[in-house]
Amino acid sequence: MPRTVRDTQAMLAGMTPVLTTGVFVFCCVERDRAATLYAEAEGVFQEEEGTTLVLPLARAETLGFDTQMPMRRIVLEVYSALDGVGLTAGVATALADEAIPCNVVAAYHHDHVFVPEGMAEKALSILQALQRRAKAGKDI
Repeated sequence: MPRTVRDTQAMLAGMTPVLTTGVFVFCCVERDRAATLYAEAEGVFQEEEGTTLVLPLARAETLGFDTQMPMRRIVLEVYSALDGVGLTAGVATALADEAIPCNVVAAYHHDHVFVPEGMAEKALSILQALQRRAKAGKDI
């Protein structure tokens, strides 16, 4: 496995954003219903109000969830440390500067940036430019 990166500049320089296939929807269900959907979810998070599931759009539609906010996922390929500082802030700021909302989910190995479907290509371009600036050692 590649080396885990903690330094902000190194994380941004090595993030290698990749737009994955698929469209996803964030859904919230009661905890007892969530267990039956875990295998279909890209992500799961327990909150006091219910369980958030990140489901493929088609499955969310079939189950009757609100699908008005379809999202695409950009995986940051860098092996970012769980205690690394600045990757999420750098990514969120770069996207916010271009009025692109994002939901960042940090997993064990990679960070996953969910953006509105219609803004995914622009978001990818912005993150690629951010990576180039970080590699060049420019202010980020």
